[in-house]
Amino acid sequence: MANFIDRRLNAKGKSTVNRQRFIERYKKQIKKAVSDAVTRRSVTDIDKGEKISIPTRDISEPLFRQGQGGKRNRVHPGNDQFNRGDQIQRPRGGGQGGAGQGDASDSGEGNDDFVFNISKDEYLELLFEDLELPNLQNNRLNKLVEYQTYRAGFTNDGVPANINIVRSLRSSLARRIAMSGSKKRALKELEAELEQLQDMPGSQAEKILALKEQIEQLKKQIANVPFIDTFDLRYNNYAKREKPSSQAVMFCLMDVSGSMDQATKDIAKRFYILLYLFLTRSYKNLEVVYIRHHTQAKEVDEHEFFYSQETGGTIVSSALKLMNEIQQARYPENEWNIYAAQASDGDNWSDDSPHCHDLLANHILPKVRYFSYIEITHRAHQTLWNQYQDLQQQFDNIAVQHIREVEDIYPVFRELFKKQAV
Repeated sequence: MANFIDRRLNAKGKSTVNRQRFIERYKKQIKKAVSDAVTRRSVTDIDKGEKISIPTRDISEPLFRQGQGGKRNRVHPGNDQFNRGDQIQRPRGGGQGGAGQGDASDSGEGNDDFVFNISKDEYLELLFEDLELPNLQNNRLNKLVEYQTYRAGFTNDGVPANINIVRSLRSSLARRIAMSGSKKRALKELEAELEQLQDMPGSQAEKILALKEQIEQLKKQIANVPFIDTFDLRYNNYAKREKPSSQAVMFCLMDVSGSMDQATKDIAKRFYILLYLFLTRSYKNLEVVYIRHHTQAKEVDEHEFFYSQETGGTIVSSALKLMNEIQQARYPENEWNIYAAQASDGDNWSDDSPHCHDLLANHILPKVRYFSYIEITHRAHQTLWNQYQDLQQQFDNIAVQHIREVEDIYPVFRELFKKQAV
């Protein structure tokens, strides 16, 4: 009898596959924790990994037990505290464990929540899942690169959903032939020799008995070869490749006037950092133009956009006018997909709001694929909001959203850039 000992090491990606399977299974709880983390973090660490806590009750496995079916009520013998229909209260202070609330108790037991860390890439993948730039179209020039998943052969490791049955059975057949082919040939030879001895006259009982024992042993060895083994399993492999698409530019317009207090500016920065991470992670070679404005607008770099302390009065049309000039000079609409995102507290010089309406309606919205406006304020909306609302009724490529608290940032961001149905 031959003994086979598998001393192969685990494949490099095996634990990664199991980890992805776990994340996919508990994605609802994990995505909730990820979205909550956006509101807790500061501007500087919004893209780091996260520690996820999942209640133990959510990761319990279903069990099958033998027993009577149907709904049954039972009062166990020896019970002197409860009657049928009574509800049993949870033990005080520690019934579930890990909550960290309530007074101390001398009774009760439970389990701590299951806690694990997700990496920066996993965090961002969950954060921006199902998001895209709306209305992206093919223009004359190709520069923007997206990534498309495609079939890339087969691999020895993977999830059960990707098992390739034909390849697995083919591998199983080859293994069984290799492991039992010589034994089957030897079995045929022994059976032929046994048949000859049985036909020969004379006493050959001992030799016949020895041949029968060898034949039985070979049959057992052949039968012990499993039909399928984990070594035989083959999985469909998938990889990502670059998919050329039309080039695109995103204009980021932020109000930094005196009416924007530090908390409002922090919310605007959080929104734009989410937008920046989404664009740089999902699209390659996409250009971003940063414009800050108070009474005057100025094109700035990424660092100055997020960290400059400049402030002043408020004339929103200055930013829209500068955006239109930059677009005409550097980004022709027949060659570029043009996007814009504007953040403000809604405060504007009253005579300037109609001018903003005119700039958007006649010069900007006819050229852009998508224009998103967020207003960050606790006050009643002013003339600027009303002008943008009127534009939203006339054009289908502008979206207007209201943010009051930090908790509103991520839901509003997902609403603005969610994937559109085909």
